[in-house]
Amino acid sequence: MKRARIAWAGGIHDAIEVDGQLELLTPAFQGRRVGLDEVVWLPPFSSALSPQGRARTVLALGLNYADHAKELAFKAPEEPLAFVKGQASLIGHRGFTVRPDGVNFMHYECELAVVIGQPAKRVKKADALSFVAGYTVANDYAIRDYLENWYRPNLKVKNRDTCTPIGPWLVDAADVPDPQALALRTTVNGQLTQQGNTKDMIFDVATLIEYFSAFMTLMPGDLILTGTPDGVVDCQPGDVVITEIDGIGALTNTITAERRGSGPDSGQ
Repeated sequence: MKRARIAWAGGIHDAIEVDGQLELLTPAFQGRRVGLDEVVWLPPFSSALSPQGRARTVLALGLNYADHAKELAFKAPEEPLAFVKGQASLIGHRGFTVRPDGVNFMHYECELAVVIGQPAKRVKKADALSFVAGYTVANDYAIRDYLENWYRPNLKVKNRDTCTPIGPWLVDAADVPDPQALALRTTVNGQLTQQGNTKDMIFDVATLIEYFSAFMTLMPGDLILTGTPDGVVDCQPGDVVITEIDGIGALTNTITAERRGSGPDSGQ
């Protein structure tokens, strides 16, 4: 099943995809269907999974595809290289991502995102996938100008507001038989610029859950971004970027220029 979280008619709603439409789950509108173009898309975390309807801890992987590590002239890591992202970086499908003034290189990263469904502590790899609620698509933009070390991305590289579109759907784990057999691709203004497959992850989903749960408790609504293959290019204001994963969905995002005097980046 494909699940979504949307804004419509002055309220926030959980919904599911039915026959190419969104069927609302909100009690007052139970069963009401609306078109995909009639709503504002939010990050797809249902109220049942997360009472606030948003991700809890957001964990992200760096250099988790050998070809991407090679693209950046770095040795592939021997253990997961992880960093934490802030809530304000997350936006929904068809949202706008701000490119700060003056930067020289800002690129997308198409990533399989894993949403945890139940508390996980010291989970073994063989059992790890049973703790997954579902999967979605993330676009983990990076602003390379601020990068000091690929092994330790700093906050300004990966935590800018609006720089992590996610969605449109949360696809139930039961509907994804093998998360390590999914093709990924990115287009910029309709041109294919990136393609890969989750089979090429250095650390697969089950390994990552085992790794993280060995030293921290993963909770429902926690999010793991699993890294990107090679093929990243610079994106400019006006560019329409679509990151897509087979069986999960196609996430559309548009780059916009920074507007001075408004928002959290004012005066930066």
